[in-house]
Amino acid sequence: SNFARGGLAKGAVSLYPIKSVKAKYQTPIKIDPFKVLLSKRINTLLNADKEMVKVKGIMTAQSFMVAWREEKIFASTEGSFIEQTLTETGAGFNCLATDGKEAQNRSYPNSFRGQFQTKGYELVEKLDLPGHAQKTAEEAVALLSADECPCQEFDIILDSNQLALQIHESLGHPTELDRVLGFEAAYAGTSFMNPEALGKLKYGSEIVNLTADSITPGGLGTFGYDDEGVPAAKHYLVKNGLHVGYLTSRETLPILLEKIKKFASQVPFGKQKSKIKNTNNLEGLDLTLTGAMRADGWSNIPLIRMTNISLQPGDWQLNDLIADTKHGLFLSTNKSWSIDDRRINFQFGTEIAYEIKNGKLTGKIFKNPIYCGITPQFWNSCDAICDKDYWTIWGTPNCGKGEPSQLAHTGHGASPARFRGVKVGVK
Repeated sequence: SNFARGGLAKGAVSLYPIKSVKAKYQTPIKIDPFKVLLSKRINTLLNADKEMVKVKGIMTAQSFMVAWREEKIFASTEGSFIEQTLTETGAGFNCLATDGKEAQNRSYPNSFRGQFQTKGYELVEKLDLPGHAQKTAEEAVALLSADECPCQEFDIILDSNQLALQIHESLGHPTELDRVLGFEAAYAGTSFMNPEALGKLKYGSEIVNLTADSITPGGLGTFGYDDEGVPAAKHYLVKNGLHVGYLTSRETLPILLEKIKKFASQVPFGKQKSKIKNTNNLEGLDLTLTGAMRADGWSNIPLIRMTNISLQPGDWQLNDLIADTKHGLFLSTNKSWSIDDRRINFQFGTEIAYEIKNGKLTGKIFKNPIYCGITPQFWNSCDAICDKDYWTIWGTPNCGKGEPSQLAHTGHGASPARFRGVKVGVK
């Protein structure tokens, strides 16, 4: 990618230095999905379908499982030679209920793409598709007669599967440094998270810590080295609510550091200039290579792509969080999403909303819930996050970016979290 840009750039391309390495990496798996009998895999899916269509009112039932294996070799003129074998497995199902007037959909364990991780067939066994099919289908039918979601402000608790998409759209994309610098603007892409505000932008409340890593077990963004030969690691994008870092590349990081030097030189009285001594370790910032350069095949140039972009867990038990919520909604499973090209204004729909009153789930559900907000305001309204026991690393295997388009597989870890005073029900 640097060679390609070098032919078009006005000046020479400066690459952030790294050490050359000779290494091998392989996804740790317990059961090779490619060695599981086809009949076993098909029977699992058929059994899930049978359980769904048993429920009266289900019009269609679909189940699936997918496995990928990618073997890649990276060799550089700087002396690196890296061999990697990455294995990913995923599965899920969805069902559509109708009463002849309208239709409602429910999915498990997540919508659109189910659940994908860098694991083997053990993931499919853990998901137990047939065991969750009937309850999911019954909820789809129940939504047909449910009330429309009220239009008002609520304290909302987002299930981790919905929060994963919220993180992807409102934090993952706007911290891609090529978008920030204007190199990449396809697929509704620039960013409001400008370098001038780095270390100053109060992205979220003090409990909000968002990281980028390529080391979390099971994450779709987990690997040994990226496609520039940068080793896997963990870095902060938002720490204690402050924006402190970006997803970087060897080409974009030097540009960012130069910009920060320029900003520092413009500070009056020189008070803050003294802090800008080593731009590799600026006070409070996480400015280094994040190992985020990836291509979706040998014939495409690497782009900055999300790795595992995750909200770090808090210290709440889910039952305690519900008990602490006087009047709210628990929203689960994405149904629709929309966000502007700078990633500020968003609107998301979920498949279902569960009513919370006086600290209890009432048993009442609402259909067609939609919530909206402005990214920094929304994340600053986060006042509670569930602990690590509720934390899940969700997989998104179809993130689009670039022209010509490339698909990336990204991971997003989250526990359910509460957001105060969110506008719900807008259509």
